[in-house]
This record gives sequence, C-alpha cells and structure tokens, in this order.
Amino acid sequence: MRDLSVIIPARNEEFLQNTIDDILKNIRIDTEIIVILDGYWPTKGIPTNSRVNVIHHSESIGQRAATNEGARLSDAKFIMKCDAHCAFDEGFDEKLATDCEYDWTVTPTMYNLHVFDWKCLSCDKRSYQGPKPKSCQCGGTEFERVMVWKPKMNPKSEYYYFDKDLRFQYWREYKKRPEAIGDIVPVMGSLGACMFMHRKRFFDLGGMDEDHGSWGQFGTEISCKAWLSGGKQMTNKKTWFSHMFRTQSGFGFPYKISGKQVSGARKRSKDLWLGGKWSLAKHDIQWLIDKFSPVPTWDAVPEVGKEVKLDKKLTKGLLYYTDNRCEERILQAARNQILRSCNGHKIVSVSQYPIDFGENYVLAIERSALSMFRQILKGLSEIDTDIVFFVEHDVIYHPSHFDFTPERDDTFYYNDNIWTMDASDGKALHYKEMKQVSGLVAHRSLLLDHYKLRVDVVERDGFTRKMGYEPGKPIRHGGLDDYGYAYYTSEHPNVDIKHGNNITRGRFKLEEYKCREKIKDSWILSNEIPYWGITGGRVDDFLRSVIGGTIDQAENISS
Repeated sequence: MRDLSVIIPARNEEFLQNTIDDILKNIRIDTEIIVILDGYWPTKGIPTNSRVNVIHHSESIGQRAATNEGARLSDAKFIMKCDAHCAFDEGFDEKLATDCEYDWTVTPTMYNLHVFDWKCLSCDKRSYQGPKPKSCQCGGTEFERVMVWKPKMNPKSEYYYFDKDLRFQYWREYKKRPEAIGDIVPVMGSLGACMFMHRKRFFDLGGMDEDHGSWGQFGTEISCKAWLSGGKQMTNKKTWFSHMFRTQSGFGFPYKISGKQVSGARKRSKDLWLGGKWSLAKHDIQWLIDKFSPVPTWDAVPEVGKEVKLDKKLTKGLLYYTDNRCEERILQAARNQILRSCNGHKIVSVSQYPIDFGENYVLAIERSALSMFRQILKGLSEIDTDIVFFVEHDVIYHPSHFDFTPERDDTFYYNDNIWTMDASDGKALHYKEMKQVSGLVAHRSLLLDHYKLRVDVVERDGFTRKMGYEPGKPIRHGGLDDYGYAYYTSEHPNVDIKHGNNITRGRFKLEEYKCREKIKDSWILSNEIPYWGITGGRVDDFLRSVIGGTIDQAENISS
C-alpha cells in the first residue's frame, strides 16, 4: 500500500507534464500519480516514471468519472484529486497526510499560478501570461514564451462557501471569525481544483456523483458530502498549492460544457442537498447553515424535502441612467442585453431626452457629475423596489449579475467580475475588486439616503475627485457617510465598454493607476473575455452578436 495517489483527470491540457514534474519534485512520502487521459493524448507524450501511471481513454468519460476511476485504481491510504495545471509546496503530501483525520476532506491554501511570460526578442521586456502580444512598446513584433511556473503569493485563498443557489464563492470576511484562527480550520465550502482525503472515506461517501454530469458543482458536492455525512471540510494552512485559472486566451476549458449541462448539474445539486435526497446524510442543509451562520445570501433555508424557494419578500429593480452620448451600436447592444438579462425585474430609466426603455423620466440638464447624481436620485425617487441595481448605457450585463441579493441593508455591494473593453480594438482588462458604480446594488432606502446627501453636498460645495463617484468611502477619507461596502462575484462577467465618451476614461496600462501595487498581481490584459469569447480585433462582431443574442454560451463558458 502506497501512502498517497494523486489523481489527475486531464483533457487537452498543455501544462500536464509541468504539473507531473512539479509533483514528483515536491513529494516526500510514498506517493504515486494516476493520470487519466480523458479522450486525448498529449502532443509530447508522458515520460516513463515508476511513480506515474497513465490511463488513456480514446473517448472522454468526463471529469467525475475519471476521478472515480483513478480512486478505484489506487490502493493507497490517501487520495488527492487535482487539476492538470497546478504547482505544489515542498513536502505537501507529507504535510497533508500528517494532519488528516479519517472523516476529514482537506484542501491546502491556494495561490494563483504564474505559468509563463512573453519576452520581446527586441528589448527583453516581459509581459504576463496571456495571448501572444502583437507588438511591444519598443516596436518589436517577435516574442518567445518563457516559463515561470511560480505561485503568486497574493491573493491567498483559504475560505469558501456556496451561496443559496449552491454556487461556489470565496469568503474573504470569514478570516475575521474566531473559527478561522489556526493552522487547520473548518470551512463551509470546498475547491474543485484540489482535495485530499482517506481513500476508503472517498468510497464511504459514494465517490463523485456521476449523475451531476462531467463538470459543475464539484466543490459544492465535496463539501456537502463532508459535512452532511457527519465529517468535516477543512483548510490546511501548513501547506499550499498553486492553480492556473482559465481567464486568458488559449486557456479555454477543455470540456465542451453547454448551458444546459451546467443547469443540469445545479438541479442535481439542489435535489441532493436542498431536497434532502442524499441517502448517506446524517444532517440536513439547515444544520450546515446554522453551523456557519451568518452565511452570505442564506437568509432563509427551506425545510428538507421541500422544493427550494428563494426569498420572495424583497423585490428587485433596475435603474438605468444615461446622458444619451454614446454610439448607437453600443446603446442598442447594452439595452438589448439588459432586457434579456433582467429576469423581468422593473426598469426605470432617466435620460437627457425621451427614450423607449422601461419607465422613462427626463432630466434635460448639462452633462456633469452633478447631473449624473441628479438622474440617479430622480430614478431612486420613482422606483419602488426593495433592491436596486444600477445599470449604465455602455455596459453589457450577464444575467448572473442580477442573481445577487444584498444580505445587509447598510452596505453597498459591488460586483467585481467586470472586464473593461476598449471599443477601438477590443482589448480587454480585468483586475480584482474593480469598484464601479455600474456594478453597484443595494437596498433602495440606503441608496436614496446617500444620493440625497450627495446631491446636496455637490450642489453646495461642488464635486471633488476625493469624494469619488462610488458610495462606500468613509468620511475620514473624503466620503459622505460611514456606510460600508462589500464585493460579490457573479458567475460570469459584465463588459464595461470604453468608447471615448465615458465620464471616467478607459485606462489599459498598469502605470496609469495610482493603486498599481495593489492590483498588479490580479492584472489581466487580454483579447478574450471569459464566457463572451474573443473581442480583440472584432468589436463590431462582438456587438452584433450581443444585439442579436447569438453569443455561443456552450463554447464560451470558462472555468
């Protein structure tokens, strides 16, 4: 019996051999690797090694089935499933095995993996992994890829939950709680990219449920089985792994997953955990929520066996404000997408001249920061919903943006899953915690109080950059009130189009940002936006596809 089998389901994985080499370099106990080549064969092949076992399927069986097969082939005490684009801490296997009780499912601390840079052959300047650049600032057009393969030590991820729609979420605020203190701590949710447990325990829990389909709800399944069986889901901070996220062109998800398949996985997940249909459960979902309460979004939990019903007490509405100064192709794309995405929520619009969009009000005033604030205040005075989403005329909103419900009535919430796109060339930018008014949602009462104060102050004293456009800045830093703000992350991103006539100009160079030290580690500049596909050099095609509602969801979904 070996100590550990590392199971790697792999399909069309460019960095599989790098992952294997990294594991072999860092193992310290009797560890083997079981690779399931799921419907493909690597271009370079896999070098022979006594610790590496390779299983090949000419046709794909799916990620869950491949994980189960790897566990069946193992005779080790422990198993660890990981993705095929990961790096690991020295001695990670020994550290995890030393601190893993029988009924635990464990994940190490996670960092982002810096896989490679592009080096300009003319000046040797390097740029972060992504699409191959077309040109360098020096004028050079020839580049070579230089492998880096190192973890980025910021951000660090250790705490997770799943929301009331059973979607995986990062839980930044959990670190402030007493339960999060220590080297090995309980967490509500789990990662799909890496998990460690006793092999026999894996089969005690029924393995991975293949009725979910190949992919989707992986982390939610792992953590629900851990907790509801009477065991625990834990984070081991004594060791780490580093994971390459598929947010760049060329890193597309290897499995073709349709929207129907993703919905099917979530329906199966709800049936098992919310519907109380998992036969091995010793606890119900209410027990788990109570254990970690308060949990974001979980303000009400259905009884076991009852159909899941989301909270219907709070109504949602959209406030659309515009100065009407935007290209028609962008206006049309944004409005069409809002109508498709809003899930029937009420729309109130405020504009410089009449438009046929929602319940329209006109404020014909000169374009300025104050006029924008007055438009917002007018809209807030007219809309009668409990929750208000701000929507702007040059942002393409994904439906998942409107799934969120603010858990507190004294906090401004910002969706940080935003990409800005240059309307001239389609270049797209993303970094974490991109705080924008176009991604703001909060309780109407809070927004109304804030914008009444904002309009009064700006009318009296004028607008200053120190005050800023975004609610949530404390008074001591130049803000207007001391209400806080928080971030949430929609399943798929919104696209903020920079077209030269925005109130805030588009900035696509890191050196243009005062906060560059804070955002540099999450900075991504790309020709492709997750879910939406390739935008570089095809802005008109992108806008036409949005206007016509022909974005191919099956092909563009990224992990």
